Amino acid sequence: MNDKSKNSQMAGSQDSDKKNVNKKTEQLEQYRTDATDQALTTNQGVKIADNQNSLKSGVRGSSLLEDFILREKITHFDHERIPERIVHARGVGAHGYFQAYAGNEKYTKAGFLTDSETITPIFVRFSTVQGSRGSADTVRDIRGFAIKFYTQEGNYDLVGNNAPVFFVQDGIKFPDFVHAVKPEPHNEIPTGASAHDTFWDFVSLVPESAHAVMWAMSDRAIPRNLRSIQGFGVHTFRLINAQNESIFVKFHWTPKQGLSQLVWDEAQKLAGKDPDFHRRDLYDAIEQGNYPEWELGIQIVPEDDEHKYDFDLLDPTKIIPEELVPVTPIGKFVLNRNVDNFFAEIEQVAFCPGHIVPGIDFSNDPLLQARLFSYTDTQLSRLGGPNFHQIPINKPVCPFHNNQRDGMHQSAIPKGQASYQPNSIDQNWPVETPSAEEKGGFQSYQERIDGNKIRQRSPSFSDHFSHARLYYQSLATHEQKHIVDAYTFELSKVQRVHIRERELNEVLVYIDQDLAQKVGKNLGLSVNLPAGEGASEEVKKSKKLSMQAFMPKDIQAKKIAVLVHDDINEQNLGAIQKWAITEKAIVHILTPMPASVKAVSGAQIQSDGMQKAEPSIGYDAVIVADGNNYNQVIKDGVTKHYVTEAYKHLKPIVFLGDKSQLLKDLQLPEDKGTLIADDFESIATEFKQLLIEHRIWAREENAESIPA
Repeated sequence: MNDKSKNSQMAGSQDSDKKNVNKKTEQLEQYRTDATDQALTTNQGVKIADNQNSLKSGVRGSSLLEDFILREKITHFDHERIPERIVHARGVGAHGYFQAYAGNEKYTKAGFLTDSETITPIFVRFSTVQGSRGSADTVRDIRGFAIKFYTQEGNYDLVGNNAPVFFVQDGIKFPDFVHAVKPEPHNEIPTGASAHDTFWDFVSLVPESAHAVMWAMSDRAIPRNLRSIQGFGVHTFRLINAQNESIFVKFHWTPKQGLSQLVWDEAQKLAGKDPDFHRRDLYDAIEQGNYPEWELGIQIVPEDDEHKYDFDLLDPTKIIPEELVPVTPIGKFVLNRNVDNFFAEIEQVAFCPGHIVPGIDFSNDPLLQARLFSYTDTQLSRLGGPNFHQIPINKPVCPFHNNQRDGMHQSAIPKGQASYQPNSIDQNWPVETPSAEEKGGFQSYQERIDGNKIRQRSPSFSDHFSHARLYYQSLATHEQKHIVDAYTFELSKVQRVHIRERELNEVLVYIDQDLAQKVGKNLGLSVNLPAGEGASEEVKKSKKLSMQAFMPKDIQAKKIAVLVHDDINEQNLGAIQKWAITEKAIVHILTPMPASVKAVSGAQIQSDGMQKAEPSIGYDAVIVADGNNYNQVIKDGVTKHYVTEAYKHLKPIVFLGDKSQLLKDLQLPEDKGTLIADDFESIATEFKQLLIEHRIWAREENAESIPA
């Protein structure tokens, strides 16, 4: 074959390849869609008139099952990810127990809440919302806090968060919110973060999100550990007593360990250096016998007071300030056992707000109403069928019998011919238990419902900013500063300037004008202050919204790094270790290398870790041990960075003996958190109090100017 023929053949081959490519492109193009200038429809092509509200029986009535638009939207959303959870994928959990306090029978007939002698086993799962299973623990995010109570009357799931409000008011908007906060679909970025255009585009257009966004921008969203977060049921529920009397309640769970947070720089560094920081801390605390404990409480609103307040109890973007309705303690729960297998227990545990027991019932909160359907629907996809309740971690401790048979992953072997009821073949077993009997069957509360089928948000849901303002203005000065910093950081990542401007001028300015102006100044954007608006009004502050209101009473499980070098004074070291045992604190002796170091006496001091491998961000405080070794210390770049970083992160630091010279050499201003002493025992009490306070907030302004 001559060259001309070869060239002709090659050209023909190339033309053929090009045609095949074009054909494939044409095949693919028919599957591409563009919603520009198109009407919003269902998957069946039916145009949607209202995508903001689910169908309800009256403007404040319960959501209706016939709402095919809600069901289609939620069903599709529930099945979007396999097998990872769509949200709350990054989680960790532990076993424990719940014990009720005496006297709850006036509120509810639920056995596990009224029998103070009963120890009810529980399983708790903590999680972030946005990130995948592979994301980091310490990202800025709301934390899920779900509790499964294995009661003698069936499983009860209290599925909450560490914030008392949510981003949307109606469940029909939940898929929209999650789509917006998740990584952007064109590049799957960012993972485990909300600092991106789609999230801020959505929340700046949906003002009902303003309150929850404020919580997400606060220190609550970067907790120090999972042992030190609050939990909230978010929604209003009902409790019903044996006399069939109903009250509205909001659930709270408050940690005995107090509340504590990371500073933003710590959170970012931990995400890189130890992305498992929270799950490691929880696991280690339980293994060491430092069992986390929470008190379960309720805010009680009698039925007659449902409309007493200037906000709606059914609105999940609102709180009930504790000054209006205090929290009544009803029990405590403790986590005291780690799981044996992460997948079998933590990954396969299935929560659902619809898992309730007699004595507990729902309200008409339209977000809750959608969740009752959504969670179970999700498990069908994620856990492979309708028998997920037979997986050991989900299985009730009480007997359960019904005529639901077969299905994927059926592990029970039902006996008998009849799988229906009523029947005569198997003597009609299993049978109903009349609700009138003691420990009777579940009966829904007979709430009167009178209304038209309607897609409409109640006017009582229309105030979107007053509770966000209440939250912001109730915080301590340093907490407010952190919110300004968080909005600045997050919005700086938003590429579209008009979204930044909209968040400033259509949301923040109506929450608090000072907040908006500070964020605007940081971003170099002008703020248009509305005339005569209430956003600048002072509110009556709620003390329990600040993390400062929840200080621990002790320092149990607090972690302290002791930096040591050769020629250390072992006498002070012994005093520190003895004190830590008494206080149930954790002390780690950190050395320049993993090898032991030599004390002044010649004794060998064993290392608990290397300073470079166990950074200050993993500890609550630092002690620089004394000895005949200052020249070693001042020449050690790792140690100098360790002390400087701990100082910048506002932690208490003890300088023993001549190590006080480090303050001068590292140019660190003295303050109440820099303790200087020749012997540890003389400042032990003061040091303990600083650990209880967690941070030296007064140092923050000075610390920001110190090089890292």
